[in-house]
Amino acid sequence: MSTTVETASSAVIVAIDGPSGTGKSSTSKAVAAKLGLSYLDTGAQYRAITWWMLTNGIDVTSPAEIATAAAKPVIISGTDPTGPTITVDGEDASGPIRTQEVTSKVSAVSAVPEVRTIITELQRSIAAGARGGIVVEGRDIGTTVLPDADIKIFLTASPEARAARRSGEVKGSDLAATREALIQRDAADSGRKTSPLAKADDAVEVDTTELTLQQVIECVVTLVEEKRTAA
Repeated sequence: MSTTVETASSAVIVAIDGPSGTGKSSTSKAVAAKLGLSYLDTGAQYRAITWWMLTNGIDVTSPAEIATAAAKPVIISGTDPTGPTITVDGEDASGPIRTQEVTSKVSAVSAVPEVRTIITELQRSIAAGARGGIVVEGRDIGTTVLPDADIKIFLTASPEARAARRSGEVKGSDLAATREALIQRDAADSGRKTSPLAKADDAVEVDTTELTLQQVIECVVTLVEEKRTAA
């Protein structure tokens, strides 16, 4: 099976990977909006299928049950960076997929190969249909989903900085507990056999620990524009 994605024009495909709390989503949306590109949050798709499984009584501790159910939900992602949407079987899932229950279960569900196969094909089809180009963010975009992306960026940050950012997003969250949860998720996502979280060999690594969001956005925009100019 070919992993090459050809867009409808010579549009740029930008892959942004990295763990939670590195500024991935905020950066990706802003870069896409600034450059007139589509945007896809692949993590939201894994959250959506996890939420569907939890809602429909699938035992998410059973890889066999997850695999059997993986093809059932219809997940549709809207790719406007100023207002990305996601629906599951026609129902708006943008709120429900951000609950702590989904967050705690998404690594287990997304580790199941059948789930990754289905979601990866969905992601590739969205990227292929993005006529003006697209910014795709996730954990295995540059390595597995879109290995031929025009530019690959891997965002990193210290566990402390990531926990502080994530705690700021979630009201009443405990900083130490958030840090521990992030480290555990890193281990789960990096250690899974199918499409682990990893930096592509040809990705540009950007450490966001000491940078403001605006500085990260400007850095990524510059990298993309440089690539476009050289193409």
